[in-house]
Amino acid sequence: QVQVVESGGGLVHAGGPLSLSCVVSTPYPFLGYNVAWFRQAPGQEREFVAATSWPLIIHYGDSVKDRFTISRDNARNTVYLEMDNLEPEDTAVYLCAADLRTYTTLSLSDAKSDRTYGAWGQGTQVTVSA
Repeated sequence: QVQVVESGGGLVHAGGPLSLSCVVSTPYPFLGYNVAWFRQAPGQEREFVAATSWPLIIHYGDSVKDRFTISRDNARNTVYLEMDNLEPEDTAVYLCAADLRTYTTLSLSDAKSDRTYGAWGQGTQVTVSA
């Protein structure tokens, strides 16, 4: 069974950095799992942020490209989201999600679809003040 737990949210001033972590418990080696970050602001649809896909592919959403960095530590079953130059518009609940398949390469369109992912965390709140 795949389980996802996020941490690291909080309150930050505009222009500042913040890092999120996502620990994924998996029945098979973690390196084969695709993992993504999404976010959802009140009253808005869930938005794709970034994904790390087998084997070494990374995708970003247009609104965070050049400001956010996704990375993973397979030895720790952890995916990180480093966020820089945060804006008030980045305020949202950030959710981590894992694809239940293994060793599957995701296209950008696949990565952006929340239907790709079968396991989701509870989310962590990120609030950016002006």
